[in-house]
Amino acid sequence: MKRHGFISALLSVAIISAIIVGAISLTIQSKKIIGPVIILLGFLPWIPLKISGRTIKSTGADIIFGAIDTGVLGIAALIGASFAGVLGAIVGGAVGDSITDGFAGLFEGQMAEKLRKRGIYESRTPLSSSMGKMSGCLLGVGIVLTMAWSIIGINI
Repeated sequence: MKRHGFISALLSVAIISAIIVGAISLTIQSKKIIGPVIILLGFLPWIPLKISGRTIKSTGADIIFGAIDTGVLGIAALIGASFAGVLGAIVGGAVGDSITDGFAGLFEGQMAEKLRKRGIYESRTPLSSSMGKMSGCLLGVGIVLTMAWSIIGINI
């Protein structure tokens, strides 16, 4: 099995996802810690990257994409929830996701250019792209939730 192949990436995504779902199911009722827990989970996808011999820097563009994409999506979902409950969160998240994909793509492309200029190998593989985006998404929404509930004091 290739270290960067599709099957290896699929197994990594499945295992990391199961761990994430388990950790979230244990902490979902604790608003104060859910953000920091999600931030910590954002480092979990780095393990398969390191095992495969990839550097974290080589997935920088994917991490940036995920952080911006899901961070702003989290903000849109919180705004939607405050206006219309669960339906508002779903609509806010879905519409927010389409908008943030565009903006995050701009930053992902810019980061990829910077990495290439610095001679950092960032050729995408199924493993590097999936783990980088997963990490960035968790970090982004973890930061948003931590700020929303701990710093800003939003109550939903």
